[in-house]
Amino acid sequence: MSIAIKEVAFIYHSVTDIARARTFYQEVLGLKIGLEFEFSPGQWWIEYDVAGVALAICNAMPGPPSSALVLEVADLDAAFAAIGAAKVAVTQPVMEFAPCRMFAVKDPDGNEIRLHQKKPR
Repeated sequence: MSIAIKEVAFIYHSVTDIARARTFYQEVLGLKIGLEFEFSPGQWWIEYDVAGVALAICNAMPGPPSSALVLEVADLDAAFAAIGAAKVAVTQPVMEFAPCRMFAVKDPDGNEIRLHQKKPR
């Protein structure tokens, strides 16, 4: 059983200081915001469009700065079942967000990959 990958959903960078990150991504790199929303006061999710791929930064998830590749799948439940059948360890269980669902695994070298599915609107 294989997983139906549709596209790169986004590349994600965890940041500690959202104002400093905005300055870097917008003023230094010249990126334009494609989407932004505030989870709670001062906790932001911001996406920049880089040649049709979203680069997301967020300060709402605790922990040190990190990066993750996030792949859009056709069916998250089927992807989760395929990962289980392949005996790949899930490093973060299915998480529910208003616009999407996702879970995380690591490749054989320890690189994190999240599998993601947008919810119908």
